[in-house]
Amino acid sequence: MYYNDSIQVRGFLLHITHYDPVWCKEKEHEKPFNLELGLELVDAMSEVDLNMLVIDCADGVRYDSHPELVRDYSVQMTHLEQLVKRAREKDIEVVPKLNFSQSARYHHNDWFRPHHDLFDNAEYWRIAFELIDELIQICCPDRFFHIGMDEDHDRAHSQYIKAIEVLRDGLKERHLRTIIWNDSSYGGRTRVHAEKCIAAEKEISKDIVQVVWDYGGVQPEIVKRLVKQEFEVWGAPGWSAEKVTEWRKVLLGNEGKGLLLTQWIPCVEENRSKLLQFIRTVGPACSSN
Repeated sequence: MYYNDSIQVRGFLLHITHYDPVWCKEKEHEKPFNLELGLELVDAMSEVDLNMLVIDCADGVRYDSHPELVRDYSVQMTHLEQLVKRAREKDIEVVPKLNFSQSARYHHNDWFRPHHDLFDNAEYWRIAFELIDELIQICCPDRFFHIGMDEDHDRAHSQYIKAIEVLRDGLKERHLRTIIWNDSSYGGRTRVHAEKCIAAEKEISKDIVQVVWDYGGVQPEIVKRLVKQEFEVWGAPGWSAEKVTEWRKVLLGNEGKGLLLTQWIPCVEENRSKLLQFIRTVGPACSSN
């Protein structure tokens, strides 16, 4: 077991499925989530003292409330139940994740089809919270629900802020805090996402956890800015122990609270070695002194 002195949240994001431009190219041939591997990954997390499992669900599970979301690769909800059970046996906190970003460019909300084009009307939110409630019932999260919201290309700034607050208010009623991605490390042609996040920071509730992701560098100034605004801040680093160590130092030096690791690949047999090696070699850097 690895000793940790300050970083409170040491998490791993596991994908039952996912939606982004690269992943979507393989959707037609996507294989279902491998539960055996998922359980093995949870065991590996425990071995290196990772204490939070974030589960990217999307349409990778079969919802009783909305069977129209079932795809060829969707697994029975019992798979999620077993994954949650194993995490709790290992004293690992469970956080369900759905992504409500709107983007025809990045496809993060395509899992919601045929409802993804409703664009924040009353029916959209009714369905969204029915799915959220089903995941809450299965996962029984203690503190958090991750709503994604990265690379939102289609909402105006005001619409983006309102969507986050609608989700935050609904989750607060369910006694959960909201987690979102923070895109403000973005640059170049996609600066629009950074600007949207920065605008939102001035308006959204301070109890929303901001996860600053940057897989190539570290962002001490962004962490400082968000902490100064009284947000809880986590970092989402790259894929090497060295990069995690850099992020850890930045967070410890600026009152950051967490690290969230992930590999943006399916949890299937072909990726067994890569996923296990990642957790076993990079995971300890979250706790190293």
